[in-house]
Amino acid sequence: MEKLTFYALSAPEKLDRIGAYLSERLIRDVGRHRYGYVCIAMEALDQLLMACHCQSINLFVESFLKMVAKLLESEKPNLQILGTNSFVKFANIEEDTPSYHRSYDFFVSRFSEMCHSSHDDLEIKTKIRMSGIKGLQGVVRKTVNDELQANIWDPQHMDKIVPSLLFNLQHVEEAESRSPSPLQAPEKEKENPAELAERCLRELLGRAAFGNIKNAIKPVLIHLDNHSLWEPKVFAVRCFKIIMYSIQPQHSHLVIQQLLSHLDANSRSAATVRAGIVEVLSEAAVIAATGSVGPTVLEMFNTLLRQLRLSIDYALTGSYDGAISLGTKIIKEHEERMFQEAVIKTIGSFASTLPTYQRSEVILFIMSKVPLPSLHQPMETGKTGENRNRLTQIMLLKSLLQVSTGFQCNNMMSALPSNFLDRLLSTALMEDAEIRLFVLEILISFIDRHGNRHKFSSISTLSDISVLKLKVDKCSRQDTVFMKKHSQQLYRHIYLSCKEETNIQKHYEALYSLLALVSIELANEEVVVDLIRLVLAVQDLAQVNEESLPVYNRCALYALGAAYLNLISQLTTVPAFCQHIHEVIETRKKEAPYMLPEDVFVERPRLSQNLDEVVIEFLFRQSKISEVLGGSGYNADRLCLPYIPQLTDEDRLSKRKSIGETISLQVEVESRNSPEKEERVPAEEITYETLKKAIVDSVAVEEQERERRRQVVEKFQKAPFEEIAAHCGARASLLQSKLNQIFEITIRPPPSPSGTITAAYGQPQNHSIPVYEMKFPDLCVY
Repeated sequence: MEKLTFYALSAPEKLDRIGAYLSERLIRDVGRHRYGYVCIAMEALDQLLMACHCQSINLFVESFLKMVAKLLESEKPNLQILGTNSFVKFANIEEDTPSYHRSYDFFVSRFSEMCHSSHDDLEIKTKIRMSGIKGLQGVVRKTVNDELQANIWDPQHMDKIVPSLLFNLQHVEEAESRSPSPLQAPEKEKENPAELAERCLRELLGRAAFGNIKNAIKPVLIHLDNHSLWEPKVFAVRCFKIIMYSIQPQHSHLVIQQLLSHLDANSRSAATVRAGIVEVLSEAAVIAATGSVGPTVLEMFNTLLRQLRLSIDYALTGSYDGAISLGTKIIKEHEERMFQEAVIKTIGSFASTLPTYQRSEVILFIMSKVPLPSLHQPMETGKTGENRNRLTQIMLLKSLLQVSTGFQCNNMMSALPSNFLDRLLSTALMEDAEIRLFVLEILISFIDRHGNRHKFSSISTLSDISVLKLKVDKCSRQDTVFMKKHSQQLYRHIYLSCKEETNIQKHYEALYSLLALVSIELANEEVVVDLIRLVLAVQDLAQVNEESLPVYNRCALYALGAAYLNLISQLTTVPAFCQHIHEVIETRKKEAPYMLPEDVFVERPRLSQNLDEVVIEFLFRQSKISEVLGGSGYNADRLCLPYIPQLTDEDRLSKRKSIGETISLQVEVESRNSPEKEERVPAEEITYETLKKAIVDSVAVEEQERERRRQVVEKFQKAPFEEIAAHCGARASLLQSKLNQIFEITIRPPPSPSGTITAAYGQPQNHSIPVYEMKFPDLCVY
């Protein structure tokens, strides 16, 4: 062998003849089953290949590959393994000159076939499979960086290589489950086809360029589909973890896009399959978020929300086609519910990895998809439409709650912008109790920035709140601006939420948490005063009971007020305020425990049916609170004013009617009140000319208005003072005369209780008695 090697190095032009001779000898010996000579020939070829790197090696390699192919075609496992080992040695050689005519198609096919070996002998089967994996690894190494070779990333090759590796990754052999002795353990681990396949797959994906990722991922998805591996989803999640950690980080979004497309393609598959894809997407997205996700963020959420809506439709109709017919696959509702929960979980887990600015965009995006009863987003009517609206609202609000959990933003103006807050609070007025609870929890998630939320999970009247160890910071300037803009809107929705008859214990706990967190996170002196007024108004709501609330709701409102005032009194640290609250609570403990949270918010609440006989000692008095807080620098005048929420058009639109009913009601009212009802003309047809005329007219009107304003300004700048005074005086007198006319029409003297009296000239004359002097019957309430 030494002489042969020396001869080949001295006369490299003879290398191809040497290779041809050895190839001929090996083929002949294989045919004659002289396997000892076969091993000698391959050993000689291997040593020559390792020693000679001259330019003429290409022809020798052709002979070498022909011999390897001959061994791989043999039915003898040992010859297949011998040929594979020689090929692996060749694959590790860096050639000096490129080859233009070499083909590896046969080797890809043969090695892939070996990866699926089903030999009867377990040990031989393991060796053959491992040889096949090593061979594929050698093909990849030899071709992946050589532009002159056949492109290994072509689908025809990837469709063989990737499933072969996944097949070995998937099947845990029986030999592996046996517990080897400690001395044999390292050797056994090296002989494990699954680990070798994983290393090969990682190497393959690590070498993939931007344009090749798609061809490498598609066979993975097809393999998981063909072998029904989405439903247990353990193997699928493992595969994509390997993929995500192996590829370059900047390529992560390509994998996410492939998964999203595959989810869309399987939108009519079983819910368990779709749930598996979503779980895999969740794992992959969390890993991808550490790299560069880029423009796929909203695309991902859009796809998930679309699948959520489709799942709701499937669950309602019971089929994928919207109508049940013969041969239609019946859908199991609990499986669709499982899929919906998987989608919501994925939305939350992915959103938690996003930076704040992207998370804010996602929150606005999800909120824009929530169907609300407004003029801009009409809701579906009918029984099925109402169910679809309700389920969609619940699922999207669940998703929003997942995204908002743990959301940290120092500026509440950016965390809760007006367009988002308006839409969110409008859902707080809906009849559905579950939806209202979701809205309250979402608000709590946004406002709680210091992790105090869990400390208010149960309502109680603690004598010392220092045990809660609350984290309290001074209200920032941005938060003050936010409360100036949105506080009244927030108070109004809290008040209206308290009035709902369908509230249960969870609603009152959420309302208490919301009030407490606003007091801690967003409160200055003005906000504290307004919150106290609000809670006192809630107490009046339970006392007067104009809404005819059930007994439990009234007791719950009393208890809620007691718990909150106990908290805020200790936060304000005004001794007289704390003393008054403490006295009322102690009085309730002795004589009216049904007005305290410890008796109301329990599994079996102890209530009282005599709530209409509540004495003043049981109530927190607004006059007393304004007196004690006014002496400590708070705005006593504002405290004396009872809180009265303003009702707006939002209530009419978002309350219990659909938008169709609301519009028809408005049209009906307008038609009844219109005096020219009979003279109503048909609507004018809108054409291009009509629109053009409207635009031109509006421009002309603007010009006239601008000119009028200019004249008025010029008049007040240049006219003499007497003329301006006379002009303003005339307008004032005109206004006064109009007001006098209005007062005369609207304010008429009330009828005299004593009837008419006779004047001096015998004429009957109406005698008017002032209202404050009139004697009303005892039963008259005003």
